[in-house]
Amino acid sequence: MNTHTLALGLLAAQGCLGAFDTLFHHELTEALPKRASARLELGIHAVRALIYSALFIGLAAWEFHGLWALVLLAVFAVEIALTLWDFVVEDRTRLLPATERVTHTVLAMNGGAFIALLALNAPGWLAQPTALAWHPHGLLSVFTGLCGIGVGVSGVRDGLAARALGKQAEQPAEPVRFADTPREVLVTGATGFIGQKLVAALLADGHRVTVLTRQARAAAWMFNGRIECIASMDALPRSRRFDLVVNLAGAPVLGWRWSAGRRAVLRRSRVSLTQKLVDWIATAEHKPALLLSASAIGYYGVQARGDDRALTEDAPPQPIFMSDLCREWEEAARGAQAFGVQVARMRIGVVLGRSGALPMMLLPVKLGIGGPLGDGRQWLSWIHVNDVIAAMGHLARRGEGGAFNLVAPESVSQAQFGRTAARVHRRPFGFPTPGLPMRAVLGEQADLLLEGQRVLPERLLAGGFSFRYPHLEGALRSLAG
Repeated sequence: MNTHTLALGLLAAQGCLGAFDTLFHHELTEALPKRASARLELGIHAVRALIYSALFIGLAAWEFHGLWALVLLAVFAVEIALTLWDFVVEDRTRLLPATERVTHTVLAMNGGAFIALLALNAPGWLAQPTALAWHPHGLLSVFTGLCGIGVGVSGVRDGLAARALGKQAEQPAEPVRFADTPREVLVTGATGFIGQKLVAALLADGHRVTVLTRQARAAAWMFNGRIECIASMDALPRSRRFDLVVNLAGAPVLGWRWSAGRRAVLRRSRVSLTQKLVDWIATAEHKPALLLSASAIGYYGVQARGDDRALTEDAPPQPIFMSDLCREWEEAARGAQAFGVQVARMRIGVVLGRSGALPMMLLPVKLGIGGPLGDGRQWLSWIHVNDVIAAMGHLARRGEGGAFNLVAPESVSQAQFGRTAARVHRRPFGFPTPGLPMRAVLGEQADLLLEGQRVLPERLLAGGFSFRYPHLEGALRSLAG
């Protein structure tokens, strides 16, 4: 095996390692395309990926002779400079998980070996007449070429994500007032989709924020060291004072089937954690004035087809798992009332934002295969993420307890949602997804998609809250831009 063939093998290995790093770390665990702070990193990734795409495809079946060898070396010099810049930007903007650091180390070692082998060929290539010489290596060339196409697609994806994050940065966030003077605020679930928005709004309003999270270092990094992080309630002294507590913690409901084990996880992440929070409040020397505790409109269960009644905060729960989960969650939070704390139970609908459920809901629409789920008649009660944060500010200022439906005034059917989304994104609509296969795969969890509730924010409206996005089309257009 000559040095060029060996170098090509290392390049193929680099492609496999890079694919793992991109899919597992950048897309799944770190979700870089959804992080505003990752805009520069994604831009660097885009340029590097496009350079690597050209190198993969070019080196797969060609030799670079004469002046082309100098061009190749110059391109590698640029790539090395970009890699070093990428390392610096990563260290400034996020805390890398251990697996990503290990992967980057292996990538650097493999890349260094590849460049060293390629350098051994450089004198011979420089001595030949300038030309791109066809020199394929069978299946190895085919695989390396395919890697180049994949890397190119990844580069385009990162470039578009960086551009989208740049547009978001150009849109100034509307300020939310939580109180007239600075307050001490404790937040659980701060690293989630809604939690990140809430903490940013609290900091912008001048409040001091403490976050309860199992990943304290990562959370501190996420918020640029502007918050205090604790790993458990036991770390808080009883003398610590909080004026407001916001409880958003909870494992994602959509996911694995609701087996007995999965139900236990969902209950533990909501009910048990809330109970621990209330237990701390019980012994705290200074009680918070208000506990804002998350719940969901799943509290109301499912609404029969053809039932157009609007469910208000007085509607009862149903004897099904999703209702039981929300009811137990709320009962745990209401325990704080015994200690003089006002408890506002926020029954939140489907939250529309650039993260959360909406990207998955829009995926078939953007692919041009959007259509109704089941018969499409099930009600969908939604709310824009900015209205969720504004509603929390409204409740914090009023300091009033009780149940509140955090949904937009306009409920739509699932089919209406799909048609509106297709119109906003200029895509066709009409490819139905039958409900039976979804029930076979998801079991009772399919009710979240195939059943629904028409919920009205009666108490928010009665309290004078003004929605910034009362209509679905306006909400979707604000997120599409």
